[in-house]
Amino acid sequence: MKWIVRIIGVLVLLVVVAVVGILMLPADKIAQIATDQLRKVTGREVTISGDVGMTFWPVLGVSAEGLEVGNADWAKEGAMLSTRSAAIGVDASALLRGEIRITNIEAQSPTIRLESRADGRTSWSFSDAAGTATIETETAPERTAQPISLQRLSITDATLIYDAEGADRVFYEGVDLSLDWPDINGAADIAARLHPNGEPVTLDARIERFATFLTGEISPLRAQIAAPGGSLLVAGRGTLQGAIAADMTLKTDSTSAFLNALGAGPVDLPQGLGRTTNVTAKMTLTPDRKLTLRDLVADLGGNTLRGGVDMELNGTPQITAQLSAGALDLRSLTGSEDAESNGGGDTAAAAGTGWPTDRIDASGLAAFNGSIGLSADSIDLGALTLGKSRFNLTNDRSRMVFGLREVAAYGGGLSGEFVMNNGNGLSVGGKLTAAGVQINPLLSDLADLTRFTGTGDARLSFLGVGNTVDQIMRSLKGDGAITLGRGSIEGIDLDQLLGSFDVKGGTTVFDSVNASYTIAGGILRNDDLLMLLPNFNTTGSGQINLGAQTLDYTVVPKALRVNGDRGLAVPVRISGPWAGPSVKPDLSAAVDLNFAAERKAAETRAKAKIEEKLQEELGLQRQEGQSVEDAVKDSVEDKLKRELFKIFD
Repeated sequence: MKWIVRIIGVLVLLVVVAVVGILMLPADKIAQIATDQLRKVTGREVTISGDVGMTFWPVLGVSAEGLEVGNADWAKEGAMLSTRSAAIGVDASALLRGEIRITNIEAQSPTIRLESRADGRTSWSFSDAAGTATIETETAPERTAQPISLQRLSITDATLIYDAEGADRVFYEGVDLSLDWPDINGAADIAARLHPNGEPVTLDARIERFATFLTGEISPLRAQIAAPGGSLLVAGRGTLQGAIAADMTLKTDSTSAFLNALGAGPVDLPQGLGRTTNVTAKMTLTPDRKLTLRDLVADLGGNTLRGGVDMELNGTPQITAQLSAGALDLRSLTGSEDAESNGGGDTAAAAGTGWPTDRIDASGLAAFNGSIGLSADSIDLGALTLGKSRFNLTNDRSRMVFGLREVAAYGGGLSGEFVMNNGNGLSVGGKLTAAGVQINPLLSDLADLTRFTGTGDARLSFLGVGNTVDQIMRSLKGDGAITLGRGSIEGIDLDQLLGSFDVKGGTTVFDSVNASYTIAGGILRNDDLLMLLPNFNTTGSGQINLGAQTLDYTVVPKALRVNGDRGLAVPVRISGPWAGPSVKPDLSAAVDLNFAAERKAAETRAKAKIEEKLQEELGLQRQEGQSVEDAVKDSVEDKLKRELFKIFD
């Protein structure tokens, strides 16, 4: 027993001498030893350019200024880590028990550069100096793993740079980051605070089995990003390389403010199309930033969409989606919703006060590129109201095209496309074809014209340019045609007109209508209207000023069974604001149209009587082929000559 005590006493003495000997070394010598060991472990160049300090109990701590850890030899950027000051603390009592318990790691104003390549290389994967092993390599079976835990990691005012091959470079300044990982086999809690665009953005995450997560294995995780305007919650599984499969919830009360805080810039999305959101989905994110959403339910602040989406998030998002909706309100795309909320809209147009002059903000067209297939129970476009519909939306560099497919509208069907282009100033246009459509609600929605009824076919091609609805309507150009079956015109009774020449309202029923038109400078012109009625034919020509909301149009109904075989035509001029036009027969034109022969005969008889009277009074003798005027002139000249000659008598 004495020998045992003596041996132990000698061993303790040797340990004390060894420890005291190490602690008596100069700080710079300790720094040199530390950098050499780090260089061997990581395979990277490690330098300490500033002062080194130490503490001994209860925490064995080292602090250094000017610490720099080199990057991989294939990396494009500079050092992987460079920091103004860094400190590490180890629990001394645990160290005596054979445990490595790191109490804290601190870094002040570091710059951290991380890079990854498509072939799987990552700058944070370390090898030893010989390049034969990596830190992520599992511990060899014959070696006993040494327990290590990190109680606290604190990084303040950091600059983070992440460059993934094939993706946009990520750059953040002023980042505060903390990590709590007390149990090497347990979870780690991560908190970060950054200011991508001057507004605070916080990240709170919990990663289970953090040790295996660091080696690239899949671990359960939960993360939430909160910023002014909204928050994003992700709960599922993920890897260190950026692969995630999780349930996602996005809620924003101001999507523009949320995106602006994240550094994407403010985006003024249309009402009902994402100004506020409540989105849930099952998401998958790959390391190359390809995002897939399935079982998507997206409340966009008035419109709810369901379906699936594939997105590429490098640069301007590229979106491919198949979605369905109930009642879809797209009035904000045409500016009509804002006009109605401000007391304008159709009511203002009907009252003749003009189109809305508020500037249309179409910047949201630049928010994405891609193709979206959509089916809906109904679609309200402001100018048009559609029933059960299926259409395709494509957007390419601020040019959005609505392709109409299987669209039920106004008792019939519509096909064609509607285009909004904000690439170089805002323009709207389209090509629409209607088949079997009720004309009354269609014209009411398009131009607030409610006097026509009937069912027929129509086509329309148009283009307008401007930043307000008023500018667009005044710039419209295009063409079209309309063919109607049996219908009516409210406000005029052609039977009454031709019977009494007094128009005081009523209704005209017609058998068919055919017309074509052109549009230029916001003015619609038509010259070939042909309306067939039971006892009449009606032609028409004139213009409708779409920009000024006025019309000047003349219809010429012709009664077929009066005035012998020639019929009887009475032109009717419709003019003034289209909300309350004046309807008056043109009796002077009616006389010219219906009694031209009688008028000519009457003029001939009157002229003959005048000639006869002149001959009697003046004694005129007309030569053959000589007009009355010439005969009078010659007679007057003869009399003047005779009177002049009398002077010389």
